[in-house]
Amino acid sequence: MSFSRRNFLIATGVAAGSTMALSACSSGNAGGNSASKAPSMDKAEAATITVGTKADSQGPAPEMPGAKKGGTLYTLDQIDFDHLDPAQIYSSYTGAGSVLFLRGLTGYRVDAKGNTTLVGDLATDPGTMKDGGKTWSFTLKDGVKWEDGAVVTIEDVRHTFERLFADFVTEGPRYPQNWLEGGDKYKGPYEGKHLKSIEVSGNTITFRLKEGHADFNYMLAMRGFAIVPKKHDTQKKYDKRPYSCGPYKIESRSIDKSLTLVRNEHWEADKDPVRNGYPDKVVMQFGYQSLASTDRYIADRGNDQYALSLLNEVASERVQKVMGDAKLKQRVMTQVDTTCFYFPINMTRIKDQKVRQAINWAWPAQQLKQQRGGSQVTETATTIISPLTPGHTDFDLYGKKTKPMGDPEKAKALLKEAGKEGQKLVIAFQQSDKAVKEAVTIKNALEKAGFSVVTKQVDKTTFYSEIGQLDNEFDLFAAGWGPDWPAGYAVIFPCWDGSQIAEGGVNWAQLNNTGVNKAIAAASVETDPEKANKAWGEIDRQIMELAACVPDYHPIRNYFYGSKVGGVVWNAGDTAIALGKVFVKA
Repeated sequence: MSFSRRNFLIATGVAAGSTMALSACSSGNAGGNSASKAPSMDKAEAATITVGTKADSQGPAPEMPGAKKGGTLYTLDQIDFDHLDPAQIYSSYTGAGSVLFLRGLTGYRVDAKGNTTLVGDLATDPGTMKDGGKTWSFTLKDGVKWEDGAVVTIEDVRHTFERLFADFVTEGPRYPQNWLEGGDKYKGPYEGKHLKSIEVSGNTITFRLKEGHADFNYMLAMRGFAIVPKKHDTQKKYDKRPYSCGPYKIESRSIDKSLTLVRNEHWEADKDPVRNGYPDKVVMQFGYQSLASTDRYIADRGNDQYALSLLNEVASERVQKVMGDAKLKQRVMTQVDTTCFYFPINMTRIKDQKVRQAINWAWPAQQLKQQRGGSQVTETATTIISPLTPGHTDFDLYGKKTKPMGDPEKAKALLKEAGKEGQKLVIAFQQSDKAVKEAVTIKNALEKAGFSVVTKQVDKTTFYSEIGQLDNEFDLFAAGWGPDWPAGYAVIFPCWDGSQIAEGGVNWAQLNNTGVNKAIAAASVETDPEKANKAWGEIDRQIMELAACVPDYHPIRNYFYGSKVGGVVWNAGDTAIALGKVFVKA
């Protein structure tokens, strides 16, 4: 998901089955019990996400020590959820909050230690794969109910996936639309037609894909594929008021201010392996910037004692205060993120490979790291695939580890070889005080290396629309990507395959390299996990040898919460706090 589709707004090459495991981020500092040492990408441990059994897929969810039912949980975050219709949700922030009322065929079961397992959520198990991943079947659990008491049916499930093809669905993930046979011609269910590649028999649904995708069941755990009741599908209006089959239902909503959830009396814990549903009520509050929420957590008064944030982190202005205070730090969950923030280089404008390599050699990695708050909040990136994502291979083609301040002389030499001394670069940044400071640092470093740099501030509300235009006027721009699920495919294919070049697309560099495209196609159908992961790492290196971007940094997230909040653990599959595990202390 783009730069924060995964974390802010926020076909693969791995095998499936009961022995399959994917890795995701797991910092060793959740809960903030260590001293003042900052977490590091090199030292963070990869959490293993195994495919669970049929027994794992039954409820109830693993209990949290000391948890009791009751009380009201609050949240303090900057922004409201962009969408509530599952088909439109492409945000781990929205996914983290909506897990309380939206359920899909699969999901992530998390225990008290943060161990994460892919299980059947509404399905009886994590699915059955045939034909090398071209055919997937799931059986619906009996008796799961919607908030009005009606039973969730297999027709609801089929309708959910068919409605993904409707023209009003414009912002959610599009994997089923691209993968299902006949999906290129199907227009949705509202004219009474079914998609032939989605078959229903009894309580079982079967998906037939154009090619093998061995982690289709991981993909289905995205909140974008939560089930919608056919009877209550109001199409475009469904975004305003979705139906629940989870432990909570929506009582009221005030756009950009609050979303209040109360218990869904028809939810049964013994049919839900994902959510515990401890609080009686959850009041999500919006409009609080990170500095405001941080100060409220520091004060720890009133209802703020029962609050946590899903999006807001410890404000940069308070990092030293909070992370340097052992008592406060006990209420901080720290996680190294799987996102890589990078600067795509527009390949249609900067066509000379040596010029792109010179940009990488000149990059002021250390200066930028310090501006962002140092090792407590950021880790310098040298690869596109995070060290905590399957497919990562460790390499540093442009000397960031040996010369973190940049190597302007090496960059100058490359420009001279290319006959491009004084090369003009137009760099786009989002409008913010932070971005302005970073722009100055980058401009100074690149000009020291022999470039002529022009920086342009772009309104943050239109930034991604502008850099997504094929004829944009920028040579370099701040962006980034976090995997939709823990797999090399979910990092590389959306952003670097030539087929993904399109108006509004996320192949921002417009890379269309025959060698890279062929390698991606081969890795996408590789079913041996070790071979697949090796292939994704090699593709990462291919892209970086072409210097299609500048890997910038991996964020280190510090989530603060009140003293009366318990059960704060990390969901490594959703890359978010497991909100369904949280409880209110007496």
